[in-house]
Amino acid sequence: MSSEHFDAIVIGSGFGGSVMAYRLAEQGLNVCLLERGKPYPPGSFPRDPAGLAKNFWDPKAGLHGMFDLWSFRHIDSLISSGLGGGSLIYANVLLRKDEKWFVREEPGKAGWEYWSVDRAELDPHYALVERMMNVQKYPFGDAPYSGTQKTLAMQEAAAALKAKYPGLSWDLVNLAVTFHNDGQAPIPGEPIVEEFRNLHDRTRTTCRLCGECDAGCNYGSKNSLDYTYLSAAKRAGLEIRTLAEVRDYFPREGGGYEVRYVQHELNSPTPSGAPRTTITSDVLISSAGTYGSTYLMLKNRGFFPGLSSTLGSHYCGNGDFLSFALNAHRTVDGKKVSRTLDPSFGPVITSAMRMADAADGPPGSGRGFYLEDAGYPYFMSWILETANRAGYAKRGVRFAVERVLSFLGIRPDTSISKEVSDLLGDCHFSACSVPMLGMGRDVPDGVLSMDGECLESSWKINQSDEYFGRLRDVMKGVASHLQAEYVDNPIWYLGKRVITVHPLGGCPIGRNDREGVVDEYGEVFNHPGMYVADGSVMPGPVGANPSLTIAAMSNRFADRLLERHFRKVPAFKVVEEGGAVVSEAPAPAESAPAAPSEPMPA
Repeated sequence: MSSEHFDAIVIGSGFGGSVMAYRLAEQGLNVCLLERGKPYPPGSFPRDPAGLAKNFWDPKAGLHGMFDLWSFRHIDSLISSGLGGGSLIYANVLLRKDEKWFVREEPGKAGWEYWSVDRAELDPHYALVERMMNVQKYPFGDAPYSGTQKTLAMQEAAAALKAKYPGLSWDLVNLAVTFHNDGQAPIPGEPIVEEFRNLHDRTRTTCRLCGECDAGCNYGSKNSLDYTYLSAAKRAGLEIRTLAEVRDYFPREGGGYEVRYVQHELNSPTPSGAPRTTITSDVLISSAGTYGSTYLMLKNRGFFPGLSSTLGSHYCGNGDFLSFALNAHRTVDGKKVSRTLDPSFGPVITSAMRMADAADGPPGSGRGFYLEDAGYPYFMSWILETANRAGYAKRGVRFAVERVLSFLGIRPDTSISKEVSDLLGDCHFSACSVPMLGMGRDVPDGVLSMDGECLESSWKINQSDEYFGRLRDVMKGVASHLQAEYVDNPIWYLGKRVITVHPLGGCPIGRNDREGVVDEYGEVFNHPGMYVADGSVMPGPVGANPSLTIAAMSNRFADRLLERHFRKVPAFKVVEEGGAVVSEAPAPAESAPAAPSEPMPA
């Protein structure tokens, strides 16, 4: 028997778990959040080769790092482990799901999706999350930001392709990055003014434009969940346990749930028979991500006889696709000259092209998508230049010959600055290339299942082939406009494999347990008090970057959970009136929660 009992246990600290933990803790509930990864305060993200080599997640091998790579038969995936979940490595983009992409298809064909919530219902929740995450657009009109070459290139390419693709548009995107303090001009590297000290108790600075967002921001410039929701939740009393990986959970006799987790020790392998800590709660919220939540539910389904047979279904990769425009040029006075794109300057993503969907009506056709500029840290530029062996070898031989001639007195030269500069070269390859990230409405016809102790996926590209063809066609158009070489992600050539950083589905929302695992408020059918709040509840692709939608859906779930199980009125709500955000404070909630023995009727 456990001596520790909580009102609620939250598994995972991503965009679902952090929002749920905050919303419950702010109401004075006794909440415990279990995160398998470790905290990452500013300066703790590795940049050296030795540190990066160990920054992966495999506790059996003593690896407790941030990057967790999955490889299925037809799709690969990258997710995150750490306090703050995917917000630690995502590219900060917070876009709302397009209004008409909340499709409502009826069952009958593979890959159907039915969104039981719509944009109007989510807009107030979107607004609240955006305020909590302090979204800002890239200050493209101000120096030094106005010189961001990759942003200019995307803007120009979108304008040039508009005639061929009438449904194409371009805009700067909302980013969870602090470029400036309130009322001040954007300046890189300025201390961020915070009303309360963050949970790391460290000073943060405004964005330094170093392109390291996806490797973890060492300056605290990105408003990741540890600085926003989790810091607020901790001030409200949330108990956070890191390196705590949940292995089992099941219903508790007399009501509620029992959870067992393993406590990892940094840099030490975790044996398969490691002891487990047991805690209990009245409400259980699984926010371990698409793979984590689905895996745990599949693994423990024997304890939950009422689980829907749809468990594992509606899996997709949100249409993710990576490609590259290499060696860009422009024509000046009839001559072809290098075009600098400098992908390492600025945050990883600054802007996006949007391609209309058939659901939008004319001029849309096919399934819609977003195409975003991308970047990588400056240290990756050195790796790319070193990898360009032919050019480097040629310059190296020329440098060596000149030094030998000088040493022999044939061509004496004691000032060798130019020679060293020539040895480095013009670095055209790294400076004139840019990655391109696509995501959109692929077909959610995959099923996640257990193969022994391993999670497996049945998703194939077949039904989504037309979508990827349309996306790649526009990507090729961008590369052509930049007079660059178009190159697909290398794994594409291995039987059209793709890699996703936005896996969705597995515990989908449904109108009943024949269509989904959870209801429209995230509660598991036939198991009161058990919720799922993460990307696994999506019945299909979000289309845009899904983080904001996951958070908004979770905020909506929290409203119903508080009312149904704890008789709590939300502390505040946000509505949008004419584009403005208006805060409304309802009547105060009772100071003590009511007994959660029987849920309120829906």
